[in-house]
Amino acid sequence: MIKELLSDAETRMKGAIHALEEELAGIRTGRASPALVEKMTVEYYGTPTMLQQLATIAVPEPQLLTIRPFDPGSISIIEKAIRTSDLGLNPSNDGKLIRLSIPSLTEERRHDLVKLVHKRLEEAKVALRNVRRDILADMRDFEKEKAISEDEFYGGKDNLEKLTARYIEQVDQVGMRKEQEIKEV
Repeated sequence: MIKELLSDAETRMKGAIHALEEELAGIRTGRASPALVEKMTVEYYGTPTMLQQLATIAVPEPQLLTIRPFDPGSISIIEKAIRTSDLGLNPSNDGKLIRLSIPSLTEERRHDLVKLVHKRLEEAKVALRNVRRDILADMRDFEKEKAISEDEFYGGKDNLEKLTARYIEQVDQVGMRKEQEIKEV
């Protein structure tokens, strides 16, 4: 019973780490990356659609992204979505292809991005602690129902704490990597 709960906790914690990594991939560094725009939603025929479903995104140069829409008629709505996003990028198009030049980050913008990363890291840690709280509550319920013994409860609780600490350490490592990436000139 405890093993199933710990397995569930680990699965949910892995999901939180994965979500954090995907979210941090969208935070802009000095380099061009398709992750910056591929999850951006574009209003396509009245339906919010992710950009990666509407176009091919490529990185021909370290400071340049190119977006080639599958439907050439959608180029203007894609361009508008990029302009109105919080990326601060100015797209240019030639009728078939959108070019996004990724400028170097200013020192002030780097600090803002680092603050944003720290905010996302804290949200991920809260998610991990929520998983721990839920699993611990389930263990307490099982103990009250006499489905597990008091010793099993405390052993499971210790294992849950170790698991949580391990995943919080992973969150910190992911954050340090992203912070170094942002500070890299």
